[in-house]
Amino acid sequence: MKIEMKYFILYKPFGVLCQFTDDEQGETLTRFGPFPKDVYSIGRLDADSEGLVLLTNDGLLKHRLIDPRFQHPRTYCVQVEKIPTEDALEQLRRGVLIEGKKTLSAKVMLMTNEPAFPPRPVPIRFRKNIPTAWIEMTIREGRNRQVRKMTAAVGHPTLRLVRIRVGPISLNGLLPGESRELLKREIDVLREFVEIKKPNIPR
Repeated sequence: MKIEMKYFILYKPFGVLCQFTDDEQGETLTRFGPFPKDVYSIGRLDADSEGLVLLTNDGLLKHRLIDPRFQHPRTYCVQVEKIPTEDALEQLRRGVLIEGKKTLSAKVMLMTNEPAFPPRPVPIRFRKNIPTAWIEMTIREGRNRQVRKMTAAVGHPTLRLVRIRVGPISLNGLLPGESRELLKREIDVLREFVEIKKPNIPR
């Protein structure tokens, strides 16, 4: 019996664990959807991170997106303490040393305007007289809490982290907690992006 492949995008809110199994540490993905029982998230976002999560029962797609050998890009908007200098941004671009291993090169830019994300349910803890800034970062690996560790390594601790894109799929149009199935054309683009032949999905 052929399994029907399903593909979803979710805007994971702050404070939600990126898993379906019950956990005493906080809310999980079970409160969203509903999603088919055989659908799981592709990779994870920490509970204190927000934004785009892809969910699917397509095991090959999941493997291609999370296996570090394929180096598929993930883009984040990151609010940090203080205004990064060009030198700090260049350090992030070239890669920084985290736990004895240098990160891969990244695309990093200082955002001129604050992104219009909905307020967090738990406000950011600002420090008096210390400005903040937003940067956009695209990385090609998914080490544990990597973006936070990278910004801390150059002296700019992360205050808020929102993933806005995985490969060709973006968060546009969704609010925290909202989800939808990917359109056929989005699935085709995503599978082509990771170099998988198109599945036979009814229109």
